[in-house]
Amino acid sequence: MNALDDLLDTLDTVYGEAGTLLDPGTAHVVIDGTRVLSRHAIPGVTLSARETDQGVVADLVVARGARIAVPIHTCIGLTVSQATQRIHLRIRLEPQASAEVLAHCLFPRAEVARHVMDARIELGEGAVLRYAEGHYHGWSGGVEVRPRSTVRIGPRGRFFSDFSITTGRVGRLALSQQVDVAEEAVAEITARVHGRETDVIRLEDELVLAGREARGLIKTRIALQDEARAEVVGIARGQAEGARGHMDCLEIVRDRAVARAEPIVEVSHPLAKVTHEAAVGTVDQRQLETLMAHGLSPDEAVEVIVTGMLR
Repeated sequence: MNALDDLLDTLDTVYGEAGTLLDPGTAHVVIDGTRVLSRHAIPGVTLSARETDQGVVADLVVARGARIAVPIHTCIGLTVSQATQRIHLRIRLEPQASAEVLAHCLFPRAEVARHVMDARIELGEGAVLRYAEGHYHGWSGGVEVRPRSTVRIGPRGRFFSDFSITTGRVGRLALSQQVDVAEEAVAEITARVHGRETDVIRLEDELVLAGREARGLIKTRIALQDEARAEVVGIARGQAEGARGHMDCLEIVRDRAVARAEPIVEVSHPLAKVTHEAAVGTVDQRQLETLMAHGLSPDEAVEVIVTGMLR
């Protein structure tokens, strides 16, 4: 099996998306390590990817006013057991454009591997982007992943992001994201992570509500078991008249796992408002008892609650 087929097979097994990715009407790029395996653009979408000494540089541009009905796919992975991968990703939506990007990071056989990604996303005035990033790191626990992104949302733009790793081991994850929101623009940032065994997780999201009437939400859902550890830092800054922000963090711990949440709120305009709520603890006892009353074992009931939270 060649590298492309290998990645697509993993993609299909975990997410069921391989057939869609290869459709002629779908814009996509597939990268294995430092090699660009496949790339396809469609009208309204300019997509380039090149191999350099510093890793792979990929650029995606959606043209002014273009409304891309079919999700754009980026599939980035490693098909070997040991490697270091560096990705520089640039996404730009011109004014009034709209698109959805499905980004998959797949490391099915990685034993000792490091993935570093630097993403820069820019939305023009009135542009709308839905960005879903799903990870699968296999079961070794030897993967270190460090994605960092900077997002700029223009006036009246809309940005919705969803980061998830809920199947397999996490390994070591350090996710960092800064989102700047202009006037009357909206940002919703969601992260869903399931840590197992000795996984170590750190998430840091910063939401800067810089424009008048800007809106923003940071939503984090973490489930930990065994000896996994997680630290969640949420930062929201209200800097303009009418800006509204909220942070919502929920972490469930089991066994000997340890979770920490640190919300940081900064308001520098008298007519801005930022709120937060954080809950860290075990599974809700009432939910557990309700499910057990319907015939589930304690372990089955916990699994149902965790799965529901991470959806």
